[in-house]
Amino acid sequence: MEITRKQHWETIYSTKKLEEVSWYQPKPEFSLDLLNEYGGKPTDAIIDIGGGDSFLVDFLVKERYEALSVLDISENALKRAQNRLETAADKVDWIVSDITEFKPKKQYDFWHDRAVFHFLTQPEDIKLYVEKAANGIKSGGVLIVGTFSENGPLKCSGIEIKQYNESTMKAVFENDFEQLECREHVHTTPAQKQQQFIFSVFRRK
Repeated sequence: MEITRKQHWETIYSTKKLEEVSWYQPKPEFSLDLLNEYGGKPTDAIIDIGGGDSFLVDFLVKERYEALSVLDISENALKRAQNRLETAADKVDWIVSDITEFKPKKQYDFWHDRAVFHFLTQPEDIKLYVEKAANGIKSGGVLIVGTFSENGPLKCSGIEIKQYNESTMKAVFENDFEQLECREHVHTTPAQKQQQFIFSVFRRK
């Protein structure tokens, strides 16, 4: 019997320590730099998609950002982050949802994702993601999506992923977003392997 996406990620986050997963990143400097370069302010509404057990929210809380949200399909991932932040976790809106089923209750100034989009390989799921982002980002707001590049792996966490380059990313989002830039990024895993990423930045039309 095939397990669901949620079952897969709940198992990962209940059996592996954060330092054991390939996406472990003690300080998300690249994402923080992009946020700062595109004018992120402490009063901006920011959502981190699939960021349940990343450290981006930790650093943003420390920098006194006031309107933070984190969405993850895994309750276990969110609980681990909440336990780590202790009382500071109360400053964050924690959302348990599959991104394809997410119904944004407000619009965000910044939508950040380095964990989810490349796992969506079916056209209908990709279409749903774009719809959620278009509905969830303010006009003029910024969408930052980090994905595996064409030089990156074909699988992550045992699951097939979809690779992207600048033009294929633009084609996916161009109806609702203006592509501002695309940068290459090399992520080093805890096993000291290098993974090739691209980070695409868009502005909501």
